[in-house]
Amino acid sequence: MDDQRPLMLGRRRFLAATGALAGLGALHAIAGGGIASAAETPQWRPTVRFAPARNWMNDPNGLVYFQGEYHLFFQHNPYGDQWGNLSWGHAVSPDLVRWQELPVALEPDELGDIFSGSAVVDHHDSSGFFGGQPGLVAIYTSAGDTQQQSLAYSSDRGRTWTKYAGNPVIPNPGIPDFRDPKLFWHAPTNRWILLVAAGDRIHIYGSTNLVEWDKLSEFGADHGSHGGVWECPDLFELPVDGGPTRWVLIVSINPGGPAGGSATQYFLGDFDGTTFTSDGAPNDVLWADRGADFYAPQSFSDMPDGRRVWVGWMSNWNYAGEIPTDPWRGMYTTPRQLSLTAAGGNVELAQQPVDELAAVRANRRAWSGVVTDGQTPEFTGTALDIVATFRLGAAETVGVDVFAGTNHRTRIGYDLAAQELFIDRTQSGTTQVHSTFPAVHTTPLTVSDGVLPLRIVADRSGVEVFAAGGRAVLTDAVFPDDGSDKVHLFATNGQVQADIEVFDLAP
Repeated sequence: MDDQRPLMLGRRRFLAATGALAGLGALHAIAGGGIASAAETPQWRPTVRFAPARNWMNDPNGLVYFQGEYHLFFQHNPYGDQWGNLSWGHAVSPDLVRWQELPVALEPDELGDIFSGSAVVDHHDSSGFFGGQPGLVAIYTSAGDTQQQSLAYSSDRGRTWTKYAGNPVIPNPGIPDFRDPKLFWHAPTNRWILLVAAGDRIHIYGSTNLVEWDKLSEFGADHGSHGGVWECPDLFELPVDGGPTRWVLIVSINPGGPAGGSATQYFLGDFDGTTFTSDGAPNDVLWADRGADFYAPQSFSDMPDGRRVWVGWMSNWNYAGEIPTDPWRGMYTTPRQLSLTAAGGNVELAQQPVDELAAVRANRRAWSGVVTDGQTPEFTGTALDIVATFRLGAAETVGVDVFAGTNHRTRIGYDLAAQELFIDRTQSGTTQVHSTFPAVHTTPLTVSDGVLPLRIVADRSGVEVFAAGGRAVLTDAVFPDDGSDKVHLFATNGQVQADIEVFDLAP
């Protein structure tokens, strides 16, 4: 791209020439940190999280299970490591852990780039595309002069796709930001439901055949956080502690997140097949993850066991174009299974790594004892699943250092006085990615019984931290120095009784 055409990204615009400069391959700019060489960085390639073989990736798209395979499509630039030429990349997995990247599924056309969207199994051929057999249908945003919703379908298990001749199926209603359709079947009303992010709210549509759509309602103009544009909606029903259900509406926002830049909020409420009604007050804001690097999550359609599982983009629009990995730029979180739980009188979203992660654990190491200042067990590894329990006492902060070396470490801990879970990546290695990158990110957490269980997935270039049964979650990208491969327990100004299990992740 050598013109000066502005590219819309949330409410931010990037000049195409900037992407061309960064895509030269020999050098790339690191905001706040001068110029870095574009040498390959295999030490930062994740082992269980998905990342493309090369080039740019952002939002997960079209997550669906069909005929024994999990499909993961993704926003992808096949031609460079900066945002642009947006297409749908494609990968499949038998188990949510081992992924095989396939050829690009959808490429730009006369209607524009292929922005984010979703996919479903049309089990009963309501669309009429499959001759009475089941097939895959995707609805995505065509992003040209305007943003419109278009449709494609596949009758060969997602290997090839046909774009609907009548695209777009939902024209632009006069809104600059009108994108990211999320599709699902609503059995009580016997129709398909489609959510589209429309500036500062969500539009909800209904259809019986996936092609002809009627607008049903809107939500959000006076609810939630409005620090930036709304993007990437999702809507699903979950039981509360195995009992009565509530509906969960997901909305990503850029900027305006609690750690700065982009983030994901959620709403609890009811959906009657036409309208979503929030349980909360208009100014209530619930964050799915208070780390810096969790955005645009999407849940899988047609899960065979009824679980609700989602995957998020493990980056932040503050610095996504400056991530120092090569030849790829962008990775996803570990797939997480979702639930609702009532804690302290409030219903909250809980997240945990999928059970399938246990199948790729290896080389278990365990320790139990008292941790004091200067005395701690040590483990080694850069792709780890860590389970730790702390019995809180007099220490001011307790936790686990990962990716630790002579001068660097990523600190994951709990501050007893502040009652906060935190990730400190100020000394995590390569931090000159962006001025906002070296920071401490926190989430409120009350430990009422004095016992703090932690689950940590530390996989080469990022950490995901789950506490309180997954009610408190932090996700941060980090870029450790070579040789920073140690794991330590810590306690400051006191001691703590701790138990820890450390597993290598070896898919």
